[in-house]
Amino acid sequence: MVVDPKHAAVNGRRRAQQPHKSHREVADELRARIRSGQLRPGQRMPTQAKLADEFGVERGVVRQALYILQSEHLLTNVSKGSPATVAPDPALTRPLTGPAAPPLPTTVALGPRIESAFAAPQVEIDALCLTSVSLTLAIGEPLRQIHVGRLKPAKIAVRVLLPSRDIDLAFPVAVDGRSEHDAPVHDRWLAQRNAQGQVLRHNLLALRGSHGIDVQVSFRALPFTPPVKLYLLNGVEALFAYYTLSRRKAEIDHENLEMYDATGALSMLFAFEQGAGLRDTTFVEQSHLWFNALWETISSELTLTT
Repeated sequence: MVVDPKHAAVNGRRRAQQPHKSHREVADELRARIRSGQLRPGQRMPTQAKLADEFGVERGVVRQALYILQSEHLLTNVSKGSPATVAPDPALTRPLTGPAAPPLPTTVALGPRIESAFAAPQVEIDALCLTSVSLTLAIGEPLRQIHVGRLKPAKIAVRVLLPSRDIDLAFPVAVDGRSEHDAPVHDRWLAQRNAQGQVLRHNLLALRGSHGIDVQVSFRALPFTPPVKLYLLNGVEALFAYYTLSRRKAEIDHENLEMYDATGALSMLFAFEQGAGLRDTTFVEQSHLWFNALWETISSELTLTT
């Protein structure tokens, strides 16, 4: 049997011939991928050649489909050359700081602002939070940009305030109250606090040897559970969010325990920028005064060990 080269796989096996698709059917499939999040805002599409191969059509059919999606503002940069790009989500293209900035979940708002801060020659980040999970995740992308040579700050200084291991936390805490269940809940939080802090410190300090960047990372312990999280970026931005408690179950040491806890990654982050009006400027300045006062007075040395 002679196999049509268009339907032969790279390993020599016969590839099933796909039914012919129209440019509108190709557009429908790609549109569904964009709307489902399979193709994310800002992500580059596969090349037209790869799409043509996937759908079993000519490149002209693919190009027509891409132009349809561009007319619907779902794609940008459709041409015969480089691959098209999924259009930014309109909700994410609005300003992330200043009076016009909408509040957004921490997972959405923090990453782009941290990456923008890392574009400066001298990066200064102060953070007050419960575990530093969100901060560690947000710093991942700028670190990648440094490693591929797109960012090259000369100096990075990071200060983090976290709750002390020696206090009775307000949350997370067992619903039963002060009981034998509080110990595993506290130990779980402490392990997470230490692990995230160690990863954050290690990843940043590694830039000294790999890229010759002057890096300073410091942690101090608070004698209370912060009801809010605060990120101060390069002295000009303040990002603020409330920790909102909820009752939930978690498996700890093979036991299902009910606790009061807050999911910080989902907290709505409010952004303020110095110079964006009296309200924003004052908030940024007062946030720095508050953070520095905590750092220099009632906080204590913090070690990221159990």
